[in-house]
Amino acid sequence: MEFYDLKAETPQGKEISMGDFKDKAVLVVNTATQCGLTPQFEGLEKLHQDYQAKGLVVLGFPCNQFMGQEPLSNDQMEESCKINHGVTFQLTKKVDVNGKDTHPVFKYLKDNLGGTFGKKIKWNFTKFLITPDGKPFKRYAPTTKPEKIEGDIKAILK
Repeated sequence: MEFYDLKAETPQGKEISMGDFKDKAVLVVNTATQCGLTPQFEGLEKLHQDYQAKGLVVLGFPCNQFMGQEPLSNDQMEESCKINHGVTFQLTKKVDVNGKDTHPVFKYLKDNLGGTFGKKIKWNFTKFLITPDGKPFKRYAPTTKPEKIEGDIKAILK
């Protein structure tokens, strides 16, 4: 199994193939609209705006597994991200990032890039950077601000 073999769905249920992102760097983030780290949406959007033309794709995977911090429906969550945080990067429908129903994208990323808690996701806004050739490059803690990832993004987009 490779990253490009995986799929997700938009909040409306339309399929997103990771294969569509071949030759692009991909930043995968588990998000939540009612988390103390929610202001990171602005930083993620800035990365999206600054680097999408250079080959960066930002994908937000909303998750309600951490203290119910994503209680909104898929449509409400998407609308909230646009209105309150200016998000234009792609969001998916809500997913699980831990447990028996872990979304395949997160299972793959956790298997390839362990963290402080082994293969578990610690909290919302855990980030994974994938190289343009589909290789998991680095995992970032929830508290790592998006602007701190910019150097790595520049390095792998060369």
